[in-house]
Amino acid sequence: MDQYNRHGGPFDRGSADAYYGRAYNPHYFKGSSYQSDEVKEKDMTPSEIQAYQAGYYSETDRKNWN
Repeated sequence: MDQYNRHGGPFDRGSADAYYGRAYNPHYFKGSSYQSDEVKEKDMTPSEIQAYQAGYYSETDRKNWN
């Protein structure tokens, strides 16, 4: 698994945001989600933003809150 697709990486975060119905907000974590430093969009490379977008827009499943 490459750095963009790992848990906490840009693709993973984009996919999770879409799944949980959160707004589009490119970011990722340097390590484990919520347990390491967060990298915000302003500090992301174009390829990291593309990985986030790919995760966000390719996620077809949604959390059922019922």
